[in-house]
Amino acid sequence: MAIREFADMMGNKVEVNYPPKRIVSLVPSQTELLYDLGLDEEVVGITKFCVHPEEWFRNKKRVGGTKTVHIDIVKALQPDLIIANKEENTKEQIEELSSLFPTWVSNIQNVEEGLEMISKVGELTARAQQATTLINEIGQGFNDLHKNKNMPERVAYLIWRKPWMCAGGDTFISDMISKMGWINVMADKDRYPEITIEELKEQHTDIVLLSSEPYPFKDIHIEEIKLILPEARIKLVDGELFSWYGSRMKKATEYLTFLAGLPN
Repeated sequence: MAIREFADMMGNKVEVNYPPKRIVSLVPSQTELLYDLGLDEEVVGITKFCVHPEEWFRNKKRVGGTKTVHIDIVKALQPDLIIANKEENTKEQIEELSSLFPTWVSNIQNVEEGLEMISKVGELTARAQQATTLINEIGQGFNDLHKNKNMPERVAYLIWRKPWMCAGGDTFISDMISKMGWINVMADKDRYPEITIEELKEQHTDIVLLSSEPYPFKDIHIEEIKLILPEARIKLVDGELFSWYGSRMKKATEYLTFLAGLPN
């Protein structure tokens, strides 16, 4: 084992015992990626939100939530690599963990950066070949998706209620919407702004997508929105397939193709 230096997606240099043998993942979508890269023995800790794969969720040591990491549990695991994310983890905890263990941080706002992350994690964990295969499969899926032209145009993606919140233009979700050939009606807003349903009416919204996470939208919320947007098509959608930027993107392209083909 030798010390190797890697750059994370924040521009930080991270020195790692290579290849790493004790990995803690603080990001659900990247945890699933580590599994798909074949790193079962190497991953020793995950968060309580790392629900895929199920066997890891049941059996791996949990270190808290993505924004409530138990530093003492991480210390006890003595990782030689921590994998985190700028948005999903807190700056304060990332900084504390970085002072204790090699911590590699991703920063992802679109599909291309998601593919870059997969490549970098593959290099970081000595799984470059597996990562390249996965990237090629995901890329082909998006190429095939782009060929589907029979899609509606103006879409809003809601992630929360009371207050209503949606995905703005500088998000991974918004990029997924654009990859479908759709237009995010809130693309001029940053991150996850609070909105009103009346605003969606003013934007001539054709479709409202209600995510399964973080707010668990149900059929009752469709009826609530229909009162204000009677002409809009309102659909419950799988939030993981719109927002998980790891290996789940491979499944996402099939899902987005299916969703685009649903009847009005």
